[in-house]
Amino acid sequence: MSRARVLLADDHTIVAEGLEGVLGDEFDLVGSVRDGAALVEAARRLHPEVIVADIAMPVKNGLDAIRELRREGSDARIVMLTMHADPHLAAEAFRAGAAAYLLKHSAGDELIAAVHEVLQGGTYVTPFIARDVRAALAEPDAHPLTRSTRLTRRQREVLTLIAEGRTMKQIAAALNLSARTVESHKYQMMEALGVRTTADLVRYALQIGLVPTSLAGGAPPASTS
Repeated sequence: MSRARVLLADDHTIVAEGLEGVLGDEFDLVGSVRDGAALVEAARRLHPEVIVADIAMPVKNGLDAIRELRREGSDARIVMLTMHADPHLAAEAFRAGAAAYLLKHSAGDELIAAVHEVLQGGTYVTPFIARDVRAALAEPDAHPLTRSTRLTRRQREVLTLIAEGRTMKQIAAALNLSARTVESHKYQMMEALGVRTTADLVRYALQIGLVPTSLAGGAPPASTS
């Protein structure tokens, strides 16, 4: 009997190595990547049956990565494994296409059980926040996270890089845009999200898990805004 193919995505090497140890005995680990863009590329190439991914990752966050895979028609079952015990963030993950949501302090047995559950076509939410996740799914407008749906994919990419502390010139180079276009995206986001400063944008990105806290560079200097 063949073993299910699993792809891992986590920007912390020590966490990824721990996941390999937990899952390796029961599943075929086909790859392990460290950012969301690499996750999308690896999923296209390796065709895993299950993806176990963090939300807050560099380059492209986990939510945008799975949204992109779903748009491309990927049928991989996606298990989000994150430090964020926010039921609204979990609800957004399910809306994006996830089939399970667990916390990183969950036991290894729970992760294995969740992978088996999604392979059978089911869904799984860690019991710690399950009731609140159901409530959040029933009231999708009850949390500022839902404002992210007002942003385009490009705007979320710009927001992620702003939260990482990149300057407008660095963002323009990374996304192959002009600095003026990046500035335009920035101010359109501020209007859509109802915020007034770059620092507000950074706080918002952290709040919804777009970037790991360790990568947040705060507001860029005034000369770049």
